[in-house]
Amino acid sequence: MTITTLSSREFNQDVSHAKRAADAGPVVITDRGRPAYVLLRHDAYRRLTGDGQCIRQLLDQPGTETIEFDPPSFGTGVFRSPDLS
Repeated sequence: MTITTLSSREFNQDVSHAKRAADAGPVVITDRGRPAYVLLRHDAYRRLTGDGQCIRQLLDQPGTETIEFDPPSFGTGVFRSPDLS
């Protein structure tokens, strides 16, 4: 995996170069010399974030009716109002 670094000016002047570089790996776009953004291919982004399904979506799939799911109760006293004094 190749990491490419481009300044904001370079990115603005040649977006197609940044897109080609993103085929090989992440492209770090700097703003005043400091990393500010990262350009990734969408498939690389999906691999990093997973498929995005939450527990509710996973349990709502066909065939999950027989799965026992009884999460523990937090009970009382776990959550309390913050002290703002």
